[in-house]
Amino acid sequence: MGNNKKIKKILVANRGEIALRIIRTVKELGMTAVSVYEKPDSNALFIRFADQAIFIGEGPRKDYLDIDRILWAARISGADAIHPGYGFLSENPDFSEACEKAGINFIGPPPDVIRNLSDKVVARGIMEKAGIPFIPGTTDLSPGDDGVREALAFAEKHRYPLMLKASAGGGGRGIRKITNKEELVAQIPAAMAEAKSAFNDDRVYVEKCITEPRHVEVQILADDHGTVLHLGTRDCSIQRRHQKLLEVAPAELPGDVAEKICEAAVDAARNAGYRSAGTVEFLVDSSTNEFWFMEMNTRLQVEHTVTEVLTGVDIVREQIEIANGKQLNLAEVPCEMLGKAIQVRINAEDPKNNFMPEGGKQVAVYQSPGGPGIRLDGIAYQGYKVPTEYDSLLVKMTVRGYNWEQTVQRLRRALNDFLIVGPKTTIPFYLSICDERDFMRGVFDTSYLEKHPEIFDYPDREREVAKLSRLMAEIHAKKINPYAY
Repeated sequence: MGNNKKIKKILVANRGEIALRIIRTVKELGMTAVSVYEKPDSNALFIRFADQAIFIGEGPRKDYLDIDRILWAARISGADAIHPGYGFLSENPDFSEACEKAGINFIGPPPDVIRNLSDKVVARGIMEKAGIPFIPGTTDLSPGDDGVREALAFAEKHRYPLMLKASAGGGGRGIRKITNKEELVAQIPAAMAEAKSAFNDDRVYVEKCITEPRHVEVQILADDHGTVLHLGTRDCSIQRRHQKLLEVAPAELPGDVAEKICEAAVDAARNAGYRSAGTVEFLVDSSTNEFWFMEMNTRLQVEHTVTEVLTGVDIVREQIEIANGKQLNLAEVPCEMLGKAIQVRINAEDPKNNFMPEGGKQVAVYQSPGGPGIRLDGIAYQGYKVPTEYDSLLVKMTVRGYNWEQTVQRLRRALNDFLIVGPKTTIPFYLSICDERDFMRGVFDTSYLEKHPEIFDYPDREREVAKLSRLMAEIHAKKINPYAY
């Protein structure tokens, strides 16, 4: 159960666009918003919108991950609740537990739920007991040669390819595709070492690889009164190295399949004793629509915006209300929602150079799009310097239309209207996707990038409007036209 004390002041234990997004809802509810920041974020936009900002250290990253430091900030600010956002401490059961012990309301699931669901093997066991279909896999492999023998026995039964995964992994990390016996034998010790380094936990397991599936997830809300409901599906299949790039809601599924996958997600959350917002993720066979449980994320998702624009539900608001002890009173949203929504993550990266971050560069011109069906969640502005210390996300853009064709058209128009001069961004990459035939038909799976290498062949030349905008910015800054002679 959540803390009984009613929430009045919320500390946002995060940074960047998600911190700003949470702060806006906190203030809408008439509550006080407290931000924390490391030195590299001293001039960040999210600090300006908070009612109070507390410096927590030199950073980078280590102070946002310091449980004691975050709790110290909560105490001196008088915050009675903490919202972790996503990333950093959001799925750390020790953080949830520490908040509980300190008498601070953690806006998220209880520590035991996070602990169980963050362990992929334990989570699979919960789903198996609930009768939810899941991909065949092993338990945690034993150390040394015994683990190799266990993996080889599984491979003999289920055949290659296989997926070798870190039991404590998440966010697309700690995953290796294995295509033969030699790879399996060689990769197990390497995967264990990598898992130890990344997650301080060297346990790994093997599961059957579903070839070219779709990645479909279901948004869940659950309260302390036994109410568990879903807000429909999202398709997150377009990825690079298991990291999502573009998300669509709802997923294009036959009505009966959508209903079954949403029911399975609700059952999963109920059997896990879930509370707050969460996401149940599935792999779906592209040809048969058979689906399998993959994992459950115990936090707000980056892509929650596509669900919000279709349903009108403020998921962060519902998280806060649930933590405040209120019962969900939303009518359950059917899987077949009106229209389509697409979110793209506009990063300061060079897609042609393996998505290399453009950290350290300054945004000389920033002109954002508008009009019907456009939502922006970002932290960039004219003069913004892309940090080298953190991720390169500038803004998430979510568009909505009445059908797939209109939504793609709207996305293309908004991307063309979006002008960011200075760092290279993913905007031209997404424009290239908008013109690709399979995407225009709504046909894609997790192998989309590999199947369509031509989308990286977009032109590099700078648009005339960008040149003009840079000139205008220079005139505005210097109060003189350098070319007026």
